[in-house]
Amino acid sequence: MSGYAQEMAFAWSREAFAQIEGWLAGPEAAGLGLAALEDELVVRGREIQRRLLQDHLYARAAAEPRLAALTGPDGICRTRAERGHAVLLSSVFGPVRASRIAYRAPRAANVHPADELLGLPAGKHSPGLAKMAAAAAAGGSLAGACAQVRARTGCALGTRQCQQLARAAAADFDGFYASRRPPPGAGAGQVLVITPDAKGVRVLPGGMRSRSARLAGQAAPKQDGRLSRGEVRTHRRMAAVAAVYDITPVPRAAADITGPGPRPPGPRAQGKWLTASIAEDTASVIAAAFAEADRRDPRHERTWIALSDGNKDQIRHLRAQAAARGIAITIICDLIHVTEYLWDAAWALFPEASPDAGPWVRARTAEILDGRAPAVAAALRDAAGALGKTRRAAAEKTAGYLDAKAPWLDYPAALAAGWPIATGVIEGACRYLVKDRMDITGARWGIQTAEAILKLRALQANGDFEDYWAYHLDREHERNYPHSYTLAA
Repeated sequence: MSGYAQEMAFAWSREAFAQIEGWLAGPEAAGLGLAALEDELVVRGREIQRRLLQDHLYARAAAEPRLAALTGPDGICRTRAERGHAVLLSSVFGPVRASRIAYRAPRAANVHPADELLGLPAGKHSPGLAKMAAAAAAGGSLAGACAQVRARTGCALGTRQCQQLARAAAADFDGFYASRRPPPGAGAGQVLVITPDAKGVRVLPGGMRSRSARLAGQAAPKQDGRLSRGEVRTHRRMAAVAAVYDITPVPRAAADITGPGPRPPGPRAQGKWLTASIAEDTASVIAAAFAEADRRDPRHERTWIALSDGNKDQIRHLRAQAAARGIAITIICDLIHVTEYLWDAAWALFPEASPDAGPWVRARTAEILDGRAPAVAAALRDAAGALGKTRRAAAEKTAGYLDAKAPWLDYPAALAAGWPIATGVIEGACRYLVKDRMDITGARWGIQTAEAILKLRALQANGDFEDYWAYHLDREHERNYPHSYTLAA
C-alpha cells in the first residue's frame, strides 16, 4: 500500500469495528430479531477479519527491507528493486492484496522473496480457502461446495476451480501415509485384518477401463430411453476400495451365529483405515492396504487375516502380496455372500415364496459353519439331478461356488480363533466412500476429479484430514519454493 505508515497500522480495521459498534447501538439494529442480528454480524464480522488480514499484509509490505541486490534461482543477479508489486488473493475472509518488493533484471522474470516467507500459493486461492473447498467438495456436490465457499468467504468460486483445488488438495495422499509411523506398542496382541472390495462409478465417455468399454459398446438396449428388466447400466468404472483394521479376538461357536437366541457380540473393528482409487486397479489398492498393515506391524509379529467376498481376482492379489512379503495370511470368504448363493439354490429347490426355503438355508449355513461345505455342495448336486434345466443350473452354480471357495471356508477355525467372518466393514466403506458421494443424482465423473474426491473422503473417514493438511502444506511449500535466493555481498 503506497504511503502506508506505522502509525496507520490497523486503522482500517478499527474503522470497521467502530462502524459495527455504531450500527449495533443504533435504531436499525434495535429493531431486528436475534436471527437477523446473527446474519448481519456474520457478514460484518467477516469484513473486520478481512481488514485485519489486509492491514497485516500492508504492514508487512511496508516493513519489508529493500536489498541492494538479489540473485534468483536462475542465477541472474537483480539490482533493481520495486515496491508495490501486488497479487490478488481469495482468502477465507474475502479478497485481499499481498504487496511485496519485486527484484528485476533485463530479460529475466521478477522474483519476490517475500512470497516464500508468506507462503503464497501458486494460484490465487489461499491455503485456508483451498482447504475449505476441498472439504466441502468431498462432502457434497461441487456446485454445493462452491455455494458454501461463497457464503462463508464472499469469494466467487466456479466448479472448474473447485475441481482443480480438490485435485491439488489430494496430491499428497500416498506420501502422507507412507511417511507415518505407528505409535509404540500399537495393536499389540491384536489381529490385523485386510479386506478389499469394489464399487462402480458412472464416468464420462472415455473414462471406462478397456474391457468395460468394449462390453458397453456391445450392449444393445432392448428399449429406447429406459432399462428393461435385468439390464444394467454399463457406463461405469470400478473404484477399488480396501480397509485395514485391528480386532481383539472374540471366540465363538457356530451355534452363536445360527442359534435362535440373540447373537453375542463379535470382534469389533478398531483403528480402521480406508483407501480407495478409481485410477489404480485392484492390485495397487490391495498393495496399499498391505503397506498400511506393514506400517502397523513392520516385524510381522501379529496374526494377519484377510476377508473377501470371494472374488477370484481379489483372492489372487491378496495371496500374491502376502507371498511377496513373506507373510502367512489366512483368507476367509464372507459368510453373507455364501448365504446369498444358498438362497439362489433354495429358490431352485423350492417354489417361489415357500416357507421351507428359510429353514433350509439356515440349516445349510449351520453345516457350512461346522466345516461341511463339500458335503453341502455334493448334496446340492444330487438334488439338482431331478430339477429342470434352469433350476438345475442355479443349484449347480451354488455347488460349484462352495467347491471353488472351499479353501477359504474354514469357519470352525476362524470362529474358534475369534476372527470376523463377514465383510461388513468394507461393505460400509464402499457405501460411504463411493456410493454416498459418487452416485448423487446426475453425476458423471472424470477420473482425476473422482480420484481426488475418493482420497479426500478416505482422509475424512480415517480422521486424518487435519494432520494430512499440515503435511500437504509443507509439501506444497517445497514444490512452490524449491530454490533459495542468494543475497549479494
